[in-house]
Amino acid sequence: MTPQELSVRNKQELSRDEQTRPGRTFVPDVDIYETAESLWLWADMPGVDEKSIEVNLADGMLTLSGQVSLQEYDNLTPVYTEYNVGNYLRRFTVPNAIDSGRITARMTNGVLVLELPKAESAKPRKISVSAE
Repeated sequence: MTPQELSVRNKQELSRDEQTRPGRTFVPDVDIYETAESLWLWADMPGVDEKSIEVNLADGMLTLSGQVSLQEYDNLTPVYTEYNVGNYLRRFTVPNAIDSGRITARMTNGVLVLELPKAESAKPRKISVSAE
């Protein structure tokens, strides 16, 4: 194993003045993949319940936010901690080629999964060539 495989990576904390909720806000790690039919996005949001997630698309801006309930941490005095608890916020510019009416979202084991289907006009198509 190389030393890089064992290095700890800290969560990226949101440091801009856009916070609207009390407490710390982190930028969730994401993976984005493209298929012929859709864009797929996976966002890590551990500790977030599906009822406290907001996914909004307005003016070409996709906003993901999730709130972590801090009640279970209220009376704890940690001896050692590496897991930072806080809310999540991430924004993406979305191309006009996305069919916004068919976007789906689901939460599975702390991972938000979004499918952003492409509009028919953005999908690759074969154009037939005729002879004259």
